[in-house]
Amino acid sequence: MAQKTTAGFMAMKGSGYYSKATIGAKHVMDNASGMVIDAVDRMRLVDDGSTFRASDMGSADGGTSVDLWRKVLSHVRHKVPSRPIEMIYTDLPRNDFSQVFQMIHGLTDIKSYYDEIDDLYVFASGTSFHQPILPPETLDLGFSATASHYVSRTPCNITNHVHMVGANGDERAAFTAQGARDWESMLLWRARELVPGGRLCLFNFGIDEEGRYLGNTGGVSMFDTFNELWAGLAEDGIITREEYLITNFPQHYRTVDEFTAPLNDTSSPVYQAGLRLERVETRVVRCPFERDFADSHKDPKRFAEEYLPTLRSWSEATFMGGLSADRQPEEKMQIIDTFYGRYQARVAAEPAGHAMDYVHCYLIASKER
Repeated sequence: MAQKTTAGFMAMKGSGYYSKATIGAKHVMDNASGMVIDAVDRMRLVDDGSTFRASDMGSADGGTSVDLWRKVLSHVRHKVPSRPIEMIYTDLPRNDFSQVFQMIHGLTDIKSYYDEIDDLYVFASGTSFHQPILPPETLDLGFSATASHYVSRTPCNITNHVHMVGANGDERAAFTAQGARDWESMLLWRARELVPGGRLCLFNFGIDEEGRYLGNTGGVSMFDTFNELWAGLAEDGIITREEYLITNFPQHYRTVDEFTAPLNDTSSPVYQAGLRLERVETRVVRCPFERDFADSHKDPKRFAEEYLPTLRSWSEATFMGGLSADRQPEEKMQIIDTFYGRYQARVAAEPAGHAMDYVHCYLIASKER
């Protein structure tokens, strides 16, 4: 049974919560900013006064990528001083775009790059990257980090888990098929939007060559813990069995082969649209909260208190979306607080092995001239 579309309910936690809590996502981008700059250097830009357009797709509140864009857009400005720069932040319609603009214009505690780069114009689009965002051949540099693992819809309920990494048989196959369709569609729209010679930089969650993925790098599995605790709420009568069943992360974690197949297969629509793989690699970025706990303060309670907000910043919408529409908002929030409270208590009691290490596939593609 097909589920509601992702755009209908998904958003990162707003009001600046996401950037403050999701430090690891910022580390991923900061550490890979050189890859984006190298991609710009391969673009053979001409200083002809035309607009240079960049997009940050799946940007949330913009805070985690701000320092990457400071470096990249400053580099573009140095290379082509006569070209106006358009910076377009995109995300789903429920995203907190007000926070993006508050950050850009210096109204938050995040240091903006806006006043550091001349002739810069910032816009936003509340359109999913599973759809067209820009007119054909108007995008010079497309970027997305920690986002394209989201599929456009959940293809089925997972009977024994809340995430596809715990699914089996036909249910796992359904997510794999949905992930392949959405990945091809996303790449095709970006191929349409990119100018000839443009670059697409995608740094996204996946399954690496050792079978590792987000929150599952050898210790306690984060998604298994999510599932166990959510199922526990059903067993305790706090949520219904139906609510457990319809709680599914609208995500598919791809392998490197799944990421690269449309770019390498000469018969694929993506390859025929002109996209070519330039570079691909996987990296693991250590959970900053686990690192501080293990290497520095050694306080389990503090670790749990600092760790849980980063999980909650991106996962809360999925669990909230699984709750019945018949429940009042206050009741829903009480259930959600209980859920994350149980997770926090578990980490505080037995911190060993808990970590949200980031496992990403870093992919650069170009559009043929």
